[in-house]
Amino acid sequence: MTPIAWLWIPITLAAALAQTARNAAQRHLTPILGTFGATLVRFLYGLPFAVVWLAIVCEAGGFPLPSPNVKFFAWVVVAAVAQIIATALLLRVIAERNFSLGVAYSKTEVIQVAIFGFIFLGDRVTLATAAAVGLGTLGVLLMSPIDSKHPLRTLIAGWTTRSALLGILSGACFGFAAVGYRGGAIALEGAAFPAAAAYTLVAALSLQTVLLVGWLLIRDARIVVRVFQAWRASLFAGLMGATASIGWFTAMAIEPVAHVRTLALVELLFGYVVSRRIFREHVSRTELAGMALLTSGLIVVTLAR
Repeated sequence: MTPIAWLWIPITLAAALAQTARNAAQRHLTPILGTFGATLVRFLYGLPFAVVWLAIVCEAGGFPLPSPNVKFFAWVVVAAVAQIIATALLLRVIAERNFSLGVAYSKTEVIQVAIFGFIFLGDRVTLATAAAVGLGTLGVLLMSPIDSKHPLRTLIAGWTTRSALLGILSGACFGFAAVGYRGGAIALEGAAFPAAAAYTLVAALSLQTVLLVGWLLIRDARIVVRVFQAWRASLFAGLMGATASIGWFTAMAIEPVAHVRTLALVELLFGYVVSRRIFREHVSRTELAGMALLTSGLIVVTLAR
């Protein structure tokens, strides 16, 4: 196997680290800007860094700027809108009583992305990949139970709750967005994968910024004003968000989405390390079992070929 074929692994791990930093920055901004304002920061302040990255990739690599086509634009529009809808659904889950369960079910994105990737892009789903997806998903669910004493009973009984359904739908939209971005990069025929990934990212962030700013101007223009006023604090979140997205898009231009999104669950392990080391929070036996299953899934998807 060529070295390039393995590049997706360190790229995905770096993206997960960057996303952990971005999430921390957004949590800091949420009390100041509100949930929607902090979400806009991800797109608005990430866009300039994405444009700079595209210029660096094309200049340093000697790659020509990719030539978009109708298929590319169709994938990007669908994926960008799906990602916004997914985020909105998660916001609704936050407002629901069963927050933890809804968020846990949103992580079924990993299963759904494997199905969507197979249906729409023809990405292979091997037995090893299916096992990794299953282990990773079960691990995530065990790490986010509502009833820590009876987590499996809670998960099984909760399939029909409003929060669970919203979470599953959110996961479906996130999964479809990931597949759409890979589809967009692949549609740029003849483009090298670094240039294709960077160009797809710039197109997606541009569209999402326009759509979200337009919607917020109609809903509450004061949020947009606050986002611009908080530009200093928002720059780091934008940089980390763009760095994470660059990693996701580049990895998905190389490797099937199911592999990338399964390995991306390592972000949860990073979060638990931060929680344990910095905040000294207790980790239950159930959560430890979930982390063990998740780690097993990450190892399988990394070695599966």
